[in-house]
Amino acid sequence: METQAISLPIQQIIQFWESNNQQLTQLFNKFPDHVYAGKVAPKRSSGLYLFAHLVAVSDALLPILGLGEIKFPELARFIRESETDINYQVDINELKAKWEAINSKLTAEFATKDSAWWLGRHMNVTEADFANEPHRNKLNVLLSRASHVNYHRGQLIFLTEKVLAD
Repeated sequence: METQAISLPIQQIIQFWESNNQQLTQLFNKFPDHVYAGKVAPKRSSGLYLFAHLVAVSDALLPILGLGEIKFPELARFIRESETDINYQVDINELKAKWEAINSKLTAEFATKDSAWWLGRHMNVTEADFANEPHRNKLNVLLSRASHVNYHRGQLIFLTEKVLAD
């Protein structure tokens, strides 16, 4: 499909999503891997868990936006379950590769979409509900996910500062 023109506000939201992802990538490449094994705060998630969670959430965008099935079903538990409930070890280098793969796929897909597509309903809302609540669109999902990444990036910055200060 040929790239379609999209409105400036939609372009800005896509850039916000891309920028947050790039900043998170830079953060995970900035420090030694052991830094991310620490907990953000007592009785809270580790940096490694948060990264797995963010990979899973990004992966889940594919079916929500109607772009295909999730690529890494083994990480779906990181959306639904807390770190203490998951008995699954993740490798940070594997997560980095999955993070890159899913975001590259999404970026390529987004480049082919026009404004009408972005303002259409996402797959977790029925057509009837969307008719009454048109704000439940694909663009709103992307904005929510970008903010979600930004929130957890803040936690990870706090973690790195805490670990490096010790």
